[in-house]
Amino acid sequence: MSISVDIEKKLGSFRLRVKFEAADETLALLGASGCGKSMTLKCIAGIETPDKGRIVLDGVTLFDAEKNINLPPQERHVGLMFQNYALFPNMTVAQNIRAGAKRSKSKAEREQAVRQIIDRFALADLADRYPHQLSGGQQQRVALARIMVSGPRILLLDEPFSALDTHLRFRLEQEVRDAIRSFGKTVLLVSHERNEVYRMADSIAVMNGGRIEVCGEKKSVFAAPGTKTGALLTGCKNISKIDRLSSNRIHAADWGIDLSVNELPEQARYVGIRMHDIRPGEGENSVLCSVEEVIDNPFSVTVILRPDGAKAALPLSWKTEKETWKNLQADTLRISLPPDALLLLKADAEDAE
Repeated sequence: MSISVDIEKKLGSFRLRVKFEAADETLALLGASGCGKSMTLKCIAGIETPDKGRIVLDGVTLFDAEKNINLPPQERHVGLMFQNYALFPNMTVAQNIRAGAKRSKSKAEREQAVRQIIDRFALADLADRYPHQLSGGQQQRVALARIMVSGPRILLLDEPFSALDTHLRFRLEQEVRDAIRSFGKTVLLVSHERNEVYRMADSIAVMNGGRIEVCGEKKSVFAAPGTKTGALLTGCKNISKIDRLSSNRIHAADWGIDLSVNELPEQARYVGIRMHDIRPGEGENSVLCSVEEVIDNPFSVTVILRPDGAKAALPLSWKTEKETWKNLQADTLRISLPPDALLLLKADAEDAE
């Protein structure tokens, strides 16, 4: 099972231009609100129509602008779960799920499929309840069950946990992961939450301004996000513009310090380092800093550091274990920024235009 998407769509001043492929995996579209993630899913589902391009699912062309192909949503066999779950308020749980089983011609087959999916999602005790009588987590399970009973070729999840309280998300993520594993086909997950994406997805496509800036296996994307937006979306808090000094030497303008790098790609415009990759003590790219603030987290400490003599510079944030800081705490601290930990980043696509 696979999907190939290469489409463009203009909405006012916004232009969506995405191209990607996925096969028997969970691919996450990671990006900030308004970057085109949900619009991409709607184009695949047939709710929105692209201006240009092509969408092919399992060898079936869903959309082709040049050939004038645009299958209606009910013929695409696409399962799309909206952020608000879109359950029918005047239908019970069983009736909502039954509404998703209409593709089977036989009534007996439809009823058997409904019973099986109700058992699979542990909804038997809720079968006669209405959506307003369900918790957010229960509504999510019903929405997912309604999609799965329809036998979709692909599963599209649009911010599936955004309507849930934080304490419910982790448990319900497990339920959705179990459903994805049993589904065994292509899943596209839209999210702006990097930790959620890392737990749920196999691959990640970082979206910004209607484009995919980087796409790849999740560990590779987190290790080398490629662009400034990619670094920010994957959790990098320390990012500075750079000036080139030599082939392996840069000036981090926002931090007011010079750094050695292993190599300096021609397109690099920024340098970043994740909070946990900063090292206390002497080492390559050693910097003396004043401690401006210490933020106490539940299981760690974030230390805000300003390079010595760079009063106008942006500070660096270092995250470490509480015991480590307890042994080191001081008004000034020497840290090192290992070259292997530095992220050399391109400008965002929209900035480069």
